[in-house]
Amino acid sequence: MCGLAQNYGQLLTFRALMGFGFGGEWAAAAILIGEIIRPENRGKAVGTMQSGWAVGWGLAAILATLFFSIMPTEYAWRALFWVGVTPAILVLFIRRLVDEPAVYAETVKKLDNQGSRSNFLEIFSPEIIRTTILSCLLSMGAQGGYYAITTWLPTFLRTERKLTVLGSGGYLAVIIIGSFCGYLAGAWLADRIGRRANFILFAACSIAAVILYTQIPIDNTTMMFLGFPLGFSASGVYSGMGPFLTELFPTRIRGSGQSFTYNFGRGVAAVNPFLVGMLSAKLTLGQSVGVFAVAAYGLLIIAALLLPETKGRVLTAG
Repeated sequence: MCGLAQNYGQLLTFRALMGFGFGGEWAAAAILIGEIIRPENRGKAVGTMQSGWAVGWGLAAILATLFFSIMPTEYAWRALFWVGVTPAILVLFIRRLVDEPAVYAETVKKLDNQGSRSNFLEIFSPEIIRTTILSCLLSMGAQGGYYAITTWLPTFLRTERKLTVLGSGGYLAVIIIGSFCGYLAGAWLADRIGRRANFILFAACSIAAVILYTQIPIDNTTMMFLGFPLGFSASGVYSGMGPFLTELFPTRIRGSGQSFTYNFGRGVAAVNPFLVGMLSAKLTLGQSVGVFAVAAYGLLIIAALLLPETKGRVLTAG
């Protein structure tokens, strides 16, 4: 439907529906894998699943370069949306072959025996509210920094670096490769050094990479090489999100807690690109991106320090 949109209002509506679906899909998939995999491998499994984002981003960048080189602009972006239907259809096929995790089935049975049911509002109860708030802040930081960087990156390369859509392809490719490697490294480190240390490490590296990439006068060749640590750090943060949120909430409200906190953070973080654009009226675009990215990753570090370590936590029914 996005590819068929005739005006801004229609595209906005269809994109909102895409976001609605994506938010539910991510949380359900992360919880599903988190509840099935053994505690010592949970970070690696969920983080590796997250690396699929970089694969999709890479394929989209290749297709964008191809489509915009062989099609008029007004058709190329529509074709990209239509190609994007393919993985969505694949998900429907795969889902039919996946069983529910045992810990979820046990929890449902336990609640039935007690004559009770899960309650979404429990994530705001006195016992859980602190975890909910800090998890929201953690998600806001991770996604706010990522959105500030990636949303404006093509525009930054074209306007401040004077690169064409085709000329910026190499720079994006380096960042995407770095992102894929960052997802895998973050997935491994989440189980190796713990969830909190993993977040703090990648957030600190992201701050350093953003400052170097957007604030320091460097030539275009150096900027291309710096794209690898930029993508590596910004994406590596995400590998720990799924397992950490899965472990923070009890099974009976895990779906509610993880979906709400991740998507609340995503919704608030979505304002960051808008604010970057507003600030760029007074500062350069690179400086604007840097300001909001550094602030977001700083928030992530604070939230990670205040949340408990959950590495190796066994998920139980209840």
